[in-house]
Amino acid sequence: MSVRAKKHLGQHFLKDENIAKKIADTLTENNYDTVLEIGPGMGVLTKYLLQKKLTTHVIEIDTESVEYLKAHYLNLADRIISKDFLKLDISTILNNEQFAIIGNFPYNISTQIVFKTIENRNLIPELCGMFQKEVAKRIAEKPGSKAYGILSVLTQAFYDAEYLFTVPPSVFNPPPKVDSGVIRLIRKENYNLPVDEKLFFKVVKTAFNQRRKTMRNSLKSFNLSDKLREDTIFAQRPEQLSVEEFINLTKSIANDAI
Repeated sequence: MSVRAKKHLGQHFLKDENIAKKIADTLTENNYDTVLEIGPGMGVLTKYLLQKKLTTHVIEIDTESVEYLKAHYLNLADRIISKDFLKLDISTILNNEQFAIIGNFPYNISTQIVFKTIENRNLIPELCGMFQKEVAKRIAEKPGSKAYGILSVLTQAFYDAEYLFTVPPSVFNPPPKVDSGVIRLIRKENYNLPVDEKLFFKVVKTAFNQRRKTMRNSLKSFNLSDKLREDTIFAQRPEQLSVEEFINLTKSIANDAI
């Protein structure tokens, strides 16, 4: 019995054992005893997670995959969550304990997985996973490049991001049309912002929505005072600003509104 890859779920099953083990080994196993794998499919990665000292849980929306896992991984049966990760209240599934996230993520929901991780960062000290290469690069990118954007800044405000290795299409069934990339996110020691989080998200998104413009033009809608707009930061484009500069800018904007 094998599971048929379903296009609407964005399934591309990893078939290379070496890469599955390599992904499992990206986990540092620091500051947590539990790992949650998203979208295990037929368990090629799960197998290597079960060899670790960690307690492995998996979450799978595809009922055919759930049946396969129950039949082939008997010791995992009571730790299979047959639900949609994006619709789940994370705090309820693992009794509020710290856990890492891992997976060969479906491309169509991979950025949403990152944003959900950020929302629940108090519970998630680490995320290791496979994304479309372009998305993986964007998450881990540093300032000054075209790939650096909203996803880079919002992720790196809370996590240290590292691009680990590239994976070719040939190791999947069916093969995707693009390369994949594996990254690791490790939660920062101080993962709460010293500014209003909603305002920070708004500043970052507004700035990058018109990324070719200088900050002075892209943040026009904030109706900032002339005095603040004279700051040299406003002569730069958003991709030139570090996470720290975006945090300081948000602080200045909040003070400007008082």
